Amino acid sequence: MKRFTRICAALAVALAMTPVVAQQPIKIVGLVELSGTGATSGTNFDNGVKLAVKEINAAGGILGRQVQYTSSDTQSNPGVAKALAQKAVDDGAYVVMGPVFSGSILVSMAETQRAEVPNFTGGEAAAITEKGNPYIFRTSFTQTTAMPKVARYIKSDLKARTVDVMWVNNDFGKGGRDMIIKSLEAEGIKVGADISTDPGQVDFSSAVLKAKQSNGDVLFVYTNEEESARALRELRKQGYAKPVVGETVLTSQKVIELAGDAANGAVAHVGLTADAPLPGIKKFDVDFQREYKTRSDHNGLKGYSGMYVVKAVTEKIGKVDGKAFAAAMHGAKILVKDTPGVLMDVSFDKNGDIDRESFLTKVENGKQVVVKTLPPLGAK
Repeated sequence: MKRFTRICAALAVALAMTPVVAQQPIKIVGLVELSGTGATSGTNFDNGVKLAVKEINAAGGILGRQVQYTSSDTQSNPGVAKALAQKAVDDGAYVVMGPVFSGSILVSMAETQRAEVPNFTGGEAAAITEKGNPYIFRTSFTQTTAMPKVARYIKSDLKARTVDVMWVNNDFGKGGRDMIIKSLEAEGIKVGADISTDPGQVDFSSAVLKAKQSNGDVLFVYTNEEESARALRELRKQGYAKPVVGETVLTSQKVIELAGDAANGAVAHVGLTADAPLPGIKKFDVDFQREYKTRSDHNGLKGYSGMYVVKAVTEKIGKVDGKAFAAAMHGAKILVKDTPGVLMDVSFDKNGDIDRESFLTKVENGKQVVVKTLPPLGAK
């Protein structure tokens, strides 16, 4: 009888604890550049995730559980990012969001892969998803996807025969430089001046002079936000009059703010922009400004939509299981009609790369204007 009583008591305790366990928060950890050269990118990405988490929790959470999001500063340092990734794993993260910089994610993702923790990144370097890591997923296009679109625009719209390339000498810049050159050559376009710049570079007078002295028809600029603004100001100062084209960063909100009038006329292919003429993105733009008193760049959209991908796929598999989540991500297609927070219909391939519509933008009178919507690569 005593044994029966003990068993009943144990069952009562277990049943009493079950609702508590079920309501434990889902841990999402952000590894983001809140200081250093990536502060603009990382802060926007982090704010985008936080806005999505706030909305998701207000609507009941994921599978009835609240999301607990905490973020740590990688200081734009790959070594710090790696250490923080290990800490996120030790703390029981279900999903890791970030880093944004390619150099950091290329180092830190080994830790999340080892622990079988899904990891979303804003990094664009092609190498990120070429390493066979089944736990890495993008929130933006890979350079392999974006650069051919840029090259086609330069050929078909600008009729360029020779293009000068100005790039930042880090993992992000090297990957972009290699891919734009490959894409230009595939279109029969020659590469003129190959201009390397340093992360955090302040003086662009020499780099711009090299572009001016070249015979290129177009200048392609692929650097980080602050450096892009400095390059645009120096191009204006030296009277550079040829088309200036880039990818995502060049016409971003932060660059426009820093470059002022010098940004006018710059053109870029953009995977995500707060100026896109889509209802969901317009709503995001209003909500983000209300929450943070500033406009978001593409990184904020990446973090926000990425968090809603986490929600959609978790609810599809019906459980909080990192391994099952990663398996479901490969080949996943998430539609706006089912999950408005993803902002645009999006699909993921076997490598974790995304496909969706994108935009061609131009800075006019200090504002980024969408001049063309480009279909997904997989569109028939």
